[in-house]
Amino acid sequence: MPPKDKIVQPISASFEDVAVKMVRPATHKHIKINSLSPKKAGQPATPPQYVLDLGIEVQKDVNGVEMGVLENGIPFLTQRGLAKIAGVHRSVISDISQEWEEHYADQILGKDRISFLKEHLFKAGYNEPKLYIETKKDGSVHFAYPDIVCMAILEYYAFEAKVPSKDAIASFRQLAAYGLQKFIYNALNYVPLDKWKYHTDRVSLLQNSSPDGYWIIYNEVSGLIVDLITASLTVNDKTIPDISVGKHWGAYWTENNLDEKYGARIECFQNYPSYYPQAKSNPQTPKAYPDAAIPEFRRWFRHAYLPTKFPKYILTKANILPGGKNEALAIGGMYAPRQIEAEK
Repeated sequence: MPPKDKIVQPISASFEDVAVKMVRPATHKHIKINSLSPKKAGQPATPPQYVLDLGIEVQKDVNGVEMGVLENGIPFLTQRGLAKIAGVHRSVISDISQEWEEHYADQILGKDRISFLKEHLFKAGYNEPKLYIETKKDGSVHFAYPDIVCMAILEYYAFEAKVPSKDAIASFRQLAAYGLQKFIYNALNYVPLDKWKYHTDRVSLLQNSSPDGYWIIYNEVSGLIVDLITASLTVNDKTIPDISVGKHWGAYWTENNLDEKYGARIECFQNYPSYYPQAKSNPQTPKAYPDAAIPEFRRWFRHAYLPTKFPKYILTKANILPGGKNEALAIGGMYAPRQIEAEK
């Protein structure tokens, strides 16, 4: 194996031509991967590990640099792509990844490359025991190095390595000026989806969909959905909060025999937008509830669902949040202050 800091690959001129258009640094938040266990010393550089239930939205080789975007919008470079722009062997990136995991818990920082990376990444808010996100595409495991990690490694080989890479210096300056996130988005012609599209399209379809004298769950929880979108959760065909609410409310309705109190529920017809996978089974037949039950639903929703059921639901969506489990916990508890105030 060659020395760890040996520079072996020049960055391609065509890559520089693309990167010269850069204009500002990236400010993207990153997924948390605390659920993955650190690697033990003596294991291979890239052993099998838990694979996140998070897909790759797009991935391509652009002028010899492999890059992509995860489903939650995080831009990344593959191990090969990161080695290419840093001007080092791929095995060097693998070695760095293993060293990070083995020395993650070390309290003393020195002058070595892992100490440099820990200092810079911890300050930037990246506190994960792995430098990459392991995900799966077409049945194959992929190592996705988030942009924040790529920039730290690139900076090390540009300015801190014993044998600095001229190509790493050029790449770092270009990417620092432009922002790796925007560079990857532009190189892939990737345009982030309007985060409100799924919600607004469903609102349009469900408007006036309940019979006179009845109401549907979606209309009553639209405020929650707006809060989730504002809090960075992508509400789409994989995240449908009204299904969770409807399931628990339906159980509450049955357990408390609310048919006798308010009248029977009825089925109504609704459609998902055509681009939803669920649209294949349109029309849907959810329950519509008598208007007289609205006050009880709102009390139940505020005092039962939000504080006890909602946090559990939102944790199941942690993998598609930029901030992972920590952000899910924050979102799950965002109604707690209102609950406390309501009880005063």
